[in-house]
Amino acid sequence: MTSSFHPPRRTLMGPGPSDVNPRILEAMSRPTIGHLDPLFVGMMDEMKGLLQYAFQTKNELTIPVSAPGSAGMETCFVNLVEPGDTVIICQNGVFGGRMKENVERIGATAVMVQDAWGTAVDANKLEEALKANPQAKVVAFVHAETSTGASSDVKTLVDLAHQHDCLAIVDAVTSLAGTELRVDDWAIDAIYSGTQKCLSCTPGLSPVSFSERAIAAIKGRKSSVQSWFLDLNLVMGYWGAGSKRAYHHTAPINALYALHESLVILKQEGLENAWARHRLHHNALKAGLEALGLPFVVPQADRLPQLNAVTIPEGVDDAAVRGALLDDYNLEIGAGLGPMAGKVWRIGLMGYAANKSNVLLCLGALDDVLGRMQAPVQHGVAIAAAHAVYDRT
Repeated sequence: MTSSFHPPRRTLMGPGPSDVNPRILEAMSRPTIGHLDPLFVGMMDEMKGLLQYAFQTKNELTIPVSAPGSAGMETCFVNLVEPGDTVIICQNGVFGGRMKENVERIGATAVMVQDAWGTAVDANKLEEALKANPQAKVVAFVHAETSTGASSDVKTLVDLAHQHDCLAIVDAVTSLAGTELRVDDWAIDAIYSGTQKCLSCTPGLSPVSFSERAIAAIKGRKSSVQSWFLDLNLVMGYWGAGSKRAYHHTAPINALYALHESLVILKQEGLENAWARHRLHHNALKAGLEALGLPFVVPQADRLPQLNAVTIPEGVDDAAVRGALLDDYNLEIGAGLGPMAGKVWRIGLMGYAANKSNVLLCLGALDDVLGRMQAPVQHGVAIAAAHAVYDRT
């Protein structure tokens, strides 16, 4: 007999989705109204301002795309890249590869700048590629690489792109609201994110922002955007101001309630306070993981606070540990991707999940599970190491 689905309560400390703030779940349950209702239109206008705050930008075209972060990525590429263009893509993990897929499906040429997984993008390699490809129109890279936990120097990479008359597209799916990100100060041309990471919202929307320079490029295209749904020439009318709004698609109304509440929560906490909170709990988690004997993959200078990739001890069954954490503690952590599959765990500290209780739960659960599996780690010290960090603050 078919019945309703009632999932268990999990603690989500993987690479995303993250734990959703109960205020956001409550917001989704509010009455659905029409997507052209004046009250809903007013909320959309307010949401644009809240997103501008989150991105630290005054860009007029700052909106949520009505689809997940991958659609935000595609929105940037299909609008700014035309068939025959050259795009330089910096890849240091999985998601640079997805950028390449987007470029090639458009009929453009992707020039790849490769760095080892777990390291930041090398600005010198990008500069060499720009000099070798003066015809390049766009530079694209990932700010916070979710597959490894590595953070790259956005400002330096964007500056290099502009020195060679290229637009800069930045993936901020894992960085928005979790670590320093300043769209205007760093002169980013196009940026996309997702709602399910440090914004603590449900998956399904992709905040994006485009500079005036990017908008001029979109309006000056020689060819039509290959995607009707993601064509910003049409979407810009939908996200116009108040009564000027033109119908484009039926908005995911209740999901937008959730994003609005998420952004209200972020504004109430304060953006820089949110960045500091992620850093504090990362430091405590780091102390515990290192005391346990789980070394980090990424060098400390390039390490994200919200995505912690650690090496799995020799002889330990990756899937068995993650399965035990889920079964015994209702705790989810992430597996490695690509060449890191089976070699690393990815532990997220994102948004609402970045808190002391989750840090201590994760460390205690890992200590217990690895102990029962007789893994070669230091037992009984991880939680004390984390508490030592908290006691200093």
